[in-house]
Amino acid sequence: MLVHHVLFWLKPDITKEQKKAFREGLESLKNVETIKSFHIGVPLAIERAVVDSSYTFSLFAIFDNIEGYNVYQMHSTHLKFLEKFKKLFEKIIIYDSI
Repeated sequence: MLVHHVLFWLKPDITKEQKKAFREGLESLKNVETIKSFHIGVPLAIERAVVDSSYTFSLFAIFDNIEGYNVYQMHSTHLKFLEKFKKLFEKIIIYDSI
């Protein structure tokens, strides 16, 4: 199993429509056939010193193996998402684990 967890910080000046389109773009990624489990999240409104809730969206995807992950990375749906929406985020952090 391989876990791919991505945190996105969208630019502060984007519109509600752009934010909605970004979320829809994230949703399109679940159609990549090698993803076994998929979740899009937003920060939980909780105040704890060890919790970072400064991001805008969280993407969590699980793959069976590195091969499935590699298919996702080069998949046309993923590449189209990046090309269309990379201008909307100011920061991205990715945590990949096995």
